[in-house]
Amino acid sequence: MKRLFVAAVGAIALAGLTIAAGPKTAAAPGPEWSMNATVIEACSCTMFCPCYFNTSPGGHHDGHAMKHFCKANNAYKVNRGHYGNVKLDGAKFWITADLGGDWSKGQMDWAIATFDRATTKEQRDGILEILPRLFPVKWNSFKTAEGDIIWNHSGGEAHALLDGGQTAEVHLKATVASNTPGDPVVIKNLKYWGATNNDGFVLMPSVLEAYRVSDKAFEFKGTNGFMLTLDIDSKTAPPAPSGQ
Repeated sequence: MKRLFVAAVGAIALAGLTIAAGPKTAAAPGPEWSMNATVIEACSCTMFCPCYFNTSPGGHHDGHAMKHFCKANNAYKVNRGHYGNVKLDGAKFWITADLGGDWSKGQMDWAIATFDRATTKEQRDGILEILPRLFPVKWNSFKTAEGDIIWNHSGGEAHALLDGGQTAEVHLKATVASNTPGDPVVIKNLKYWGATNNDGFVLMPSVLEAYRVSDKAFEFKGTNGFMLTLDIDSKTAPPAPSGQ
């Protein structure tokens, strides 16, 4: 991995939230890049994710106490993109994360970025340089991994599997009622992290979202889920600060 995700300095809007940090620094020099990608995403929050409007996620009662966390699986497929002269078209990667209980200072808990086994080292290196601009936050722990990603979307249903579902799974289904039968409910004009723009949050509650390995394993059903296509590029994305 080339660098940990670190907090973008300055006042940065993240997932609809404004996080204050130190004085802004210039983006590090490097190759020009751009990425258009579609995500199948689900988290432990209720529908629609309160994280986009607050500095902490919803609460979960474990039978003893109320705990606040946002545990998510995000499966990305790059539609088109490049990092310098490296084409990113068709690359798939998966982010499993827990944003923690309070990110008012841009501090998140942990994340694992898993690259599809078919991606090249050059593609992985390029995506790792883009991710701190898409998610300009600090992580207490950030790791990378490799796996087999299956990514499918058909009609009002989406399903992504990591290692055949043995490692992780996201299954979404568009069941939110709309004013126009047959058309999905879409939230427009809501910012997605550091993306330059997006085509709207297509609301698709989770049938299941799970991470099934290690002591960080979790599973949720009927929680927040959506699909979204985003654009981000080296000229307009928020700067990533220096640091490791």
